[in-house]
Amino acid sequence: MTITDITTRIVRQSSALWYGPRPIPAGYPPYFDFPLTTIHTDEGIEGYTMDYGPLGQGRGSAHALHDIYYYDLVGQNPLHHEAIWQRFRAKQRHLYNFRETIWGNLDVALWDIKGKAAGMSIAVLLGKYRDKVPVYSSCPPQTVTTTEEVEEQVRLKIGQGFRGIKLQLSGGSEADIPRLRKARETAGADFPLMLDSSAELSFEDALKIGYELDDLKYEWFEEPFPDAHILQLKKLAQAIRTPVLAAETVGLFELPHYMVDAAIDIVRGDVHHKSGITGVMKALGMCEMMGYEFEIHTAASPLLDIANLHVGCATRLTRFLESHHPMFRFGLKGNPLEIREDGCQHCPVGPGLGVEIDWDWMDDHTVEILKGCSY
Repeated sequence: MTITDITTRIVRQSSALWYGPRPIPAGYPPYFDFPLTTIHTDEGIEGYTMDYGPLGQGRGSAHALHDIYYYDLVGQNPLHHEAIWQRFRAKQRHLYNFRETIWGNLDVALWDIKGKAAGMSIAVLLGKYRDKVPVYSSCPPQTVTTTEEVEEQVRLKIGQGFRGIKLQLSGGSEADIPRLRKARETAGADFPLMLDSSAELSFEDALKIGYELDDLKYEWFEEPFPDAHILQLKKLAQAIRTPVLAAETVGLFELPHYMVDAAIDIVRGDVHHKSGITGVMKALGMCEMMGYEFEIHTAASPLLDIANLHVGCATRLTRFLESHHPMFRFGLKGNPLEIREDGCQHCPVGPGLGVEIDWDWMDDHTVEILKGCSY
């Protein structure tokens, strides 16, 4: 089997879906562009993957994919994904202005092809561990600006059947601690709650919040500082009982330092941030050998989150999957990312990614199509 071409369509959604009911902030794009890439082969088997673009980067990343990686793929056997992945890795050495996420996305499409060629789901190819994973809901920050909104969102998410709730708060200890208390009061003593501060806190504020999380029995404290602040992460992890979850933005090859230095308690990652399915399985191997849990982060893009679901069903190290705003669950027939009555996402059983793309929906939302390479 040989890769013959690559096509990417830019799928557009209004930013109002994300920011509503509040207006789109000044200076932010009026739409999100999601690149949907197809890798074509001479046997007619196609592999699909996506990217996302909440800050206006979607169209740029689509052009980068075609300009940078086209000739690394065309003419190659897609079943030899490890050889292609290693070629991408070597090329990354001089791609100073790009992260490895773009070729990680391409790796997902190669696994989709491999599964279709074998007639097996990706989870089965990886060595399936389970058929489903519990799901928690992340409350978008614009929906939890007051304690009243926290209470409303917690009641809503519990009523929808989610197995946990993550608050995204970065207002500092004075503003956030009352909201954290309200969430615990509303959810009850034993319901899993998490906090993500999106790398916005000072160490002093994070310490105050961390002590409060200890008392409130939150499941984890996510990314209180930028991941690059490894010493601050280590100090916080040593000072509080609540597990510190971080390394979401850390590349695969920097990740071992966070574990060896005991800078964090739980590792964060997904197929987008950790170099595709091939890369995230290598990260999971590191974690298992060193005794770390690995919590899968949403990629906020439907095909990538389907890939995350397959990975989650091929490991015991992930307690939850993350479900974000409904706007990120578009364009797939049968709503495969919706939770079932048991509060879980169930792994697709069809070959490859195992989902059916709603091409009519995609056609209605496509604003540009890229094919081949620009040179």
